[in-house]
Amino acid sequence: MRTRKAESGKTTTTGNLGIGLAKQGKKVLLIDADAQGSLTASLGYTEPDKLEVTLATIMERIVNEDFPEPSEGILHHDEGVDLLPANIELSGIEVSLVNVISRETVLREYVGCVSELYDYILIDCTPSLGMMTINALTCADSVLIPVQAAYLPVKGLEQLIRTIGRVKRQINPKLETEGILMTMVDCRTNYAKEISSLLMETYGDKIRIFENIIPISVRAAEISAAGTSIYKHDPKGRAAAAYAGLTKEVLSNG
Repeated sequence: MRTRKAESGKTTTTGNLGIGLAKQGKKVLLIDADAQGSLTASLGYTEPDKLEVTLATIMERIVNEDFPEPSEGILHHDEGVDLLPANIELSGIEVSLVNVISRETVLREYVGCVSELYDYILIDCTPSLGMMTINALTCADSVLIPVQAAYLPVKGLEQLIRTIGRVKRQINPKLETEGILMTMVDCRTNYAKEISSLLMETYGDKIRIFENIIPISVRAAEISAAGTSIYKHDPKGRAAAAYAGLTKEVLSNG
């Protein structure tokens, strides 16, 4: 079982990579670790605040040493992935974790309960480096970093990379950086080429840069409202081909 944390274009990448892996015969669990419930909504569960069992429910029970059954709260998406959803209640859990012993490892306790059921577990996090993100890094085998093809997000990578290194040294020595994925790329522009060059110059000798890049796409932007993957919404489009290529790259990395 491989557990990955995905970090912009992050939700779209988590969903499409997960479904891409499922299309290749892998058993996949997606965990929505963002209190906004963006991944949950993008997979068609448009009212996450009405869900009775979410990641917040599960984590609260673990904190109280009331361990859930592995299937509890899991939603089954018709494109072959399972989902542990999230909603606004996760914000309260993040605040309450501050006073919990071993607060960084609560999500790891859950992943340990379900890991034998899946080949891949993908965790979609908030863009911030709060307690939920630290929990995700603590239980992950690797981090896949989607980065928008723009100057500021690329410059902001440094803080994330430092945090990954700190978690690896202090909490989770098996944690690796899977690679950097360029997303929302307009390949026609010199600006995108400059950003790509900046990434390679700054990180290329230390971190894998995925060969596949995700092009900017109106059709890809529509999928969160459609509740489906890019493979179903626009199967012959450039974004679908790019995500299929990314899936193969991830599989080749084990």
